[in-house]
Amino acid sequence: MTAPACLIDRYAAHLPLTARTPRLTLGEGDTPLVRAPRLEQETGVTEVWLKVEGMNPTGSFKDRGMVVAVAKAMEDGATSVLCASTGNTAASAAAYAARAGLPCAVILPAGHVALGKLAQAIAFGARVVAVRSGFDGALGVARELAESGDGTLVNSVNPHRIEGQKTAAFEICDVLGDAPDALFIPVGNAGNITAYWRGFREAKAAGMADRTPGMFGFQAAGAAPIVHGKAVAAPETVATAIRIGNPASWAGAVEARDASGGAIEAVTDPEILDAYSFLARCEGIFCEPASAAAVAGLRQRAKRGLLRDVRRVVCVLTGSGLKDPDTARTLASSLVEVEATAAAVRGAIRG
Repeated sequence: MTAPACLIDRYAAHLPLTARTPRLTLGEGDTPLVRAPRLEQETGVTEVWLKVEGMNPTGSFKDRGMVVAVAKAMEDGATSVLCASTGNTAASAAAYAARAGLPCAVILPAGHVALGKLAQAIAFGARVVAVRSGFDGALGVARELAESGDGTLVNSVNPHRIEGQKTAAFEICDVLGDAPDALFIPVGNAGNITAYWRGFREAKAAGMADRTPGMFGFQAAGAAPIVHGKAVAAPETVATAIRIGNPASWAGAVEARDASGGAIEAVTDPEILDAYSFLARCEGIFCEPASAAAVAGLRQRAKRGLLRDVRRVVCVLTGSGLKDPDTARTLASSLVEVEATAAAVRGAIRG
């Protein structure tokens, strides 16, 4: 049996590879594009597709960029890698570093990382340090350490991360036969919207698509620096993955928005949590809260009558709901415990 081509091999012609780049892989990429009929019914959009990036090896889109960043670090003779993270980058960096046989250091903002993500980084053997700061302070420390030679930085400021993440746009074009009319995506550190826009532009240039989509990014209302045009000193949102006050790829996000004729807007925490619940209960897809920002944005724009000219939309679900089990528990009804009889269970089921 022949193993499927890894992401690096599959899109080698579009990535910054050389003959010396290790073909590192954990089976990343090739994630499902799932039709969402209940969202179509609610929004009036003819086709709504969900790019389920939680199906990557560590449960988030970060694996696409991390495999290229760590492979290039290996090629350049790196002896260790490091990153700042709100959780998903930490899990991904730790996993690919383990695969590559490299030590990994992770710098986290104390008290602001979901348990599922922290557990992954620890399990993969990373050295995890929490700093008394938000993400932006953690990234500043990581940059300083990298500049001092303490490791190769694999945050999205590393250009190889963006290169790997753009492959999701290629996959969308491969499956749909063209780019969608619009892409809806969460925005935190803004590397992903930057990467998708690069991917769609390259897909059109390479003949994979006839057009590029409008790029619509969504920040949490309590962490919306791009929307407001200024950094947020103390960002707050239930969507921990996008709780970032000064995005490293701010300029790339603005370019994607302006060049595509799209928008970057804010959605509230209640809107995010409502979309999070809707996706699980009505579409059967369990994503982390930050992922639901894209769907919250779609629903918000539909209510405002701003989707009349849009026929086909893709919403990017950036991470698995298992990343943040605490949020699911807070929204769930209490567990019912009864005697082990059919009558008792029937009564509990019927309420």
